[in-house]
Amino acid sequence: MDTPLSTIAVVGLGTMGTGIADVLARAGREVIGIDISESAAARAVAALETSTARSVARERITEEERQDVLARFRTYSDLQAAADADLVIEVVPESYETKQEVFRALDGIVRPGTILATGTNALSVTRLAADSAHPERVLGLHFFAPVQAMKLVEVVSSVLTAPQAVDAVTRLAQELGKETVAVGDRPGFVADGLLFGYLNQAAAMYESKYASREDIDAAMRLGCGLPMGPLALLDLIGIDTARTVLEAMYAASHDRLHAPAPILKQLSEAGLTGRKSGRGFYTYEAPGSSVVVRDALTPLEAAATAQGREVRSVGVAGSGTMASGIAEVFAKAGYDVVLAARSQEKADTAKARIAKSLARSVDKGRMTGEARDETLARIVPAGSLDAFADVDLAVEAVAEDLEIKQDLFARLDKICKPGAVLATTTSSLPVVACARATSRPQDVIGMHFFNPAPAMKLVEIVRTVLTADDVHATVREVTAKIRKHPVDCGDRAGFIVNALLFPYLNNAIKMVQEHYASLDDIDAAMKLGGGYPMGPFELLDVVGLDVSLAIEKVLHREFRDPGLAPAPLLEHLVAAGCLGRKTGRGFREYARR
Repeated sequence: MDTPLSTIAVVGLGTMGTGIADVLARAGREVIGIDISESAAARAVAALETSTARSVARERITEEERQDVLARFRTYSDLQAAADADLVIEVVPESYETKQEVFRALDGIVRPGTILATGTNALSVTRLAADSAHPERVLGLHFFAPVQAMKLVEVVSSVLTAPQAVDAVTRLAQELGKETVAVGDRPGFVADGLLFGYLNQAAAMYESKYASREDIDAAMRLGCGLPMGPLALLDLIGIDTARTVLEAMYAASHDRLHAPAPILKQLSEAGLTGRKSGRGFYTYEAPGSSVVVRDALTPLEAAATAQGREVRSVGVAGSGTMASGIAEVFAKAGYDVVLAARSQEKADTAKARIAKSLARSVDKGRMTGEARDETLARIVPAGSLDAFADVDLAVEAVAEDLEIKQDLFARLDKICKPGAVLATTTSSLPVVACARATSRPQDVIGMHFFNPAPAMKLVEIVRTVLTADDVHATVREVTAKIRKHPVDCGDRAGFIVNALLFPYLNNAIKMVQEHYASLDDIDAAMKLGGGYPMGPFELLDVVGLDVSLAIEKVLHREFRDPGLAPAPLLEHLVAAGCLGRKTGRGFREYARR
């Protein structure tokens, strides 16, 4: 185990195995590719030829270097070819029987000091190791697809793994230019342990017909900055693979959030496994294609909707960051805006905040000075809601407190003209409770902007059972005019984004609480392995731990699922006044400004 890992066998030349072979050969290792399918081996060689040719065309390597890389990759159909390997990485299908068969065969082929690594992301490394003649040399080496691009490698130890084996493969991964996270053996490890629970909830959300597949995916891309929506990602991973991972996670955790959504079973048993089969949650141009084509579920571009009401002027209630951001968005789009706060001074301060924001846009060349002046001229600050008497749309962005919002809606009911649309920007409270505070609940709707409102493209449009069709149509039209992306959802806790985001954040806290992984390793795993713009603990500290706890409590109260109960560590930090960046300390400490 102390010898350099210069000759490496990769068993299984599917997408993942081919990617691993590619990075190893480029890093100067002798690579033995093994697959019982000669066509799979041929595809792996062709893939390496194509990727290296592309590198030559982009002047990243020379033609001579390309030929050296290709010469280092040899393919075979028999495991005996691994006899001289220093390390064997298996990436065969996710089945104990298949993997154990490979490991048992390798025991009789490789040298006693050869390290055996499994590429599993769901199965127990300990169980695979225990079945081996030399369990101390067995570990997990979990790459992420596409291997060439994704920086993360999870190095997974069982209680039987020798430290020298861990050190050797960690050095190798780092020499490949990867960042490593050392984790213990539990289904999903860090990245997939958090990712697959989120994907499962998204599948269940779609199955319940709460929101369309397009809206769920758009909400998570635009609301959280993710590279792909959850249902598109499930199609990419493979719905059958996701189901296998979740089954393994549920067997270990018995957490209902990991119990595979029935739709995953239905799709996988029907052979609708995602991109690889040409159909999953979406329909693709051909098996293996990434091009989505229209199917029976695709919404029509110009679907017939109710005629909306005319909106020329907008009232925004509130004086905080969200209220001023929303007012800025409407004014930029050409609407006359009344910005009302509890006092004229607060309203003037909010407008001054907008002026600074617009000045930054001018400095960055995003708008002209003339456009800035025109935008500011459309905003009238007011010290009372009475100024909303003639607005066509009133949007409240006050404190996230139901009593405060209900009181405000009762006042808007008396002040606003008949036919005015009344919208709440709540992120977690029931919209219908605001509607019932008025004598016109049919005119009330949720319009959930994301912070910072000028930058974030998403608006969740939340209909209650009482919302009129033309009110819904009005808000969709207005959202398009202010250049935001509307997604439709019903009036239940968390809507789309928070209902999927916060259980994921809560599960990350539980990982730390259980001493499974560190804050830094979890944040790195989700950024490097999941493509998240921020790790969960970075995000929690930005959002505020008190805000996060409040949302977790609302979700737990609404859905009554034990798995949604706020992690005790989050409650303890909030009780201690550690609320994140705003207090200088949350999960991490921050320099005081």
